[in-house]
Amino acid sequence: MDKVRVRFAPSPTGPLHIGGVRTALYNYLFAKQNGGEMILRIEDTDSQRFVPGAEDYINEALAWLGIGIDEGVREGGPYGPYKQSERRDIYREHVKMLMDAGKVYMAFDTPAELEEKRKSVPNFQYDASTRMSMRNSLSLPTDEVQRLLDSGAQYVVRFKIEPGRDVEVNDHIRGKVVIKSDILDDKVLYKSADDLPTYHLANIVDDHLMKISHVIRGEEWLPSAPLHVLLYEAFGWADTMPAFVHLPLLLKPDGKGKLSKRDGDRLGFPVFPLEWHDPKSGDISSGYRESGYLPAAVVNFLALLGWNPGDDTEVMSMDELISKFSLSHCSKAGAKFAFEKGKWFNHVYLQQTPTEDLVALFKNVMTKNGVSPEDFSDEYIAKAIDMVKGRANFVSDIWDQAKFFFVAPTEYSAKDIRKRWSEDTPRLMGELTAVLASLTDFSSQAAEPVVLGWITDNGYHMGNVMNAFRLAVVGECKGPHMFDITELIGRDETISRIAKAVEAIKLPEA
Repeated sequence: MDKVRVRFAPSPTGPLHIGGVRTALYNYLFAKQNGGEMILRIEDTDSQRFVPGAEDYINEALAWLGIGIDEGVREGGPYGPYKQSERRDIYREHVKMLMDAGKVYMAFDTPAELEEKRKSVPNFQYDASTRMSMRNSLSLPTDEVQRLLDSGAQYVVRFKIEPGRDVEVNDHIRGKVVIKSDILDDKVLYKSADDLPTYHLANIVDDHLMKISHVIRGEEWLPSAPLHVLLYEAFGWADTMPAFVHLPLLLKPDGKGKLSKRDGDRLGFPVFPLEWHDPKSGDISSGYRESGYLPAAVVNFLALLGWNPGDDTEVMSMDELISKFSLSHCSKAGAKFAFEKGKWFNHVYLQQTPTEDLVALFKNVMTKNGVSPEDFSDEYIAKAIDMVKGRANFVSDIWDQAKFFFVAPTEYSAKDIRKRWSEDTPRLMGELTAVLASLTDFSSQAAEPVVLGWITDNGYHMGNVMNAFRLAVVGECKGPHMFDITELIGRDETISRIAKAVEAIKLPEA
């Protein structure tokens, strides 16, 4: 195949796991680097597990992250439909092709019969060694098969795997993998009960008809690859088989095993890109977007879980990731989900985000905290953000650092009162108020030398006065440069806060 065409093919059975997001991202990076196309295919053949809203969630998540789709249910394209439940006629046709070629057979075994066989035969597998003892079109007389069909008996179509051959899977990350066909079972490809194929058949047919050049998917699909190789051969499509790329697993941050939602709940980080509201249970699961992560930070973080650019570069935009991405630099080993590193990436991207963009995001935070953004100019909000954002990992952190710019303190740090407030402090704050009131220029640059000069000239203790000043204005002894704070909130607000603090702060009894 000359043109690179990749597909991301999620099932709408719930929220998109962050591991699936990484798979979509790697497909996108590879396609764009090679001037190729990215297809989104919805694999909804498992009607029992379908969850309302999941398909919309998938589209919204990819759009938020900037993972563009060239062909899909919403975008359309020349190889549609892109939803498997709408491709029944195509699958029926291909089941018939396999049936006519003698590559498959119909099996009429009931669930109860199969369960009984599993109980009576240790490690039972439906394959060449057992199929003739089961109820199927290979073991039953032709007239009995027809009778069952005429009576409307439900059946499945199974792939007839011949034992005694080595099946080779050539994987771009793992090299050549050889599997004995003897260990493979006769997988179900189609179910008459819902007139739908299983993943294995639909996946192969769609990849072929949609001209997919590379199948980039998670390591958990590697055991299916030998069956898919055999199916390509059965259809006579071996020459157009896509290249296989099985990505390493995302592992728990601690301990062993695959990353799960429980790990996120236990350690306090999201495992879904967007917040998910379960339509059945009503449970709400946190998402990266709602937790305050920037999409570029999530993309950068995920890209480095299982891939490296070949140098020490860590911070990369989507365009830079596209230019550097290479399958040869993907790891075979699983990648530990270092969620704290994700916070670091968000901090970096937060600092790089234009302040006007942060203002728009921060207004939502202000509203959630009961403050109307309409009460402050965008210029005021921007100046407050610029003073504190260096300490923030998330936009929500900015509120913790900057809330005193928008709400005067009503409580004061008990620890700081014990250290920084004395019986003499109200007198000193009174004198300070007079100094501040006399200033003709209240800018930080003009006010600072005047106030510090007053402290020095009177022989006052610099730390005690300035920390009491900060405690009165901020509510605690922390925050950016004191005179930058007072310049922004203004003379009247500064003097008002000092007066309120003098009235409110009471020294603890000895």
